[in-house]
Amino acid sequence: MKAIILEAYNTPLKVVTTDKPIPGNGEVLVRVKASGVNPLDLKIKAGQAGHAQQPLHKIPGIDMAGIVEAVGEGVSKFSPGDEVYGMIGGIGGNQGSLAEYVAADADLLAIKPRNFDMREAAALPLIFITAWEALVDKAHIKAGQKVLIHGGAGGVGHIAVQIALASGAKVFTTDSPLKHDYIRSLGATPIDYTTKTVTQYVDELTNGEGFDVILDTIGGETLDQSFQAAKVYDGHVVSILGWGTHALAPLSFRAATYSGVFTLLPLLTGKGRAHHGKILEAASKMAEEGKLIPLVDPRRFSMDSVEDAYESLKNKTAKGKVVIEIPDYNL
Repeated sequence: MKAIILEAYNTPLKVVTTDKPIPGNGEVLVRVKASGVNPLDLKIKAGQAGHAQQPLHKIPGIDMAGIVEAVGEGVSKFSPGDEVYGMIGGIGGNQGSLAEYVAADADLLAIKPRNFDMREAAALPLIFITAWEALVDKAHIKAGQKVLIHGGAGGVGHIAVQIALASGAKVFTTDSPLKHDYIRSLGATPIDYTTKTVTQYVDELTNGEGFDVILDTIGGETLDQSFQAAKVYDGHVVSILGWGTHALAPLSFRAATYSGVFTLLPLLTGKGRAHHGKILEAASKMAEEGKLIPLVDPRRFSMDSVEDAYESLKNKTAKGKVVIEIPDYNL
């Protein structure tokens, strides 16, 4: 099969011919049709993602959508011909999705939304799983709550907005004023963080009480500001980038709580993988009910133009999730 490998950090990705994988026990052989590109892929390529534990000479790519070609022993959930998607590899030494075929752990997969094409489905796994783990698993979001999402037009952010709205929450989000129209189109209320302080928008939008749930997708100073905006007594802050050193006093003085999300853990440890498949089943349900639409960059990329795809993300020219389509080289 044709696949892409990273031979050295900060060098162009290379298309090679390698062995087609054979599905083992509990695995599904998938003919990959589309591979989503995430910011983490850029860090792996640059050698700046030690936490992803992806060695050189491996196939990158975390997200994918494709068609089941064969199933290994012990797999009854899927059959040849099924259209599936998932966050299947590209880290921890696992083969990634930038290849014609991948032998993926069946627990990590779900049937793709019937109303999505392969590109839309491949755009979704990492960002949806991350947003779901933050809002549903950690924050236990409820109808009627006031939810603040930092970076609501971003990859994880725009999915989190849609999950929160589908849960019946009233959603507010900080982001660039240039993205406010898009945020409004989703049904959320944008906050101009460039002109309003945390105190000002907390007073204006929550009568000074603070937000029930705050999702930080930015990290750094934004996480510190989140601690100041949490509701007294029962506010909860959850971050997907809480890797720095932060003072917890502002959160403690509000008697609020905090949790972090590390979406890669099941791929790195092998534990909790079935939960990722269940989360994607929820994503498919939302999508088929018309409650979930991923923003996908309209440009078409293939394995031969993978460098252009990565560059569009690096230079921030992408207008949505970048997806690479995998052609059938046998045709």
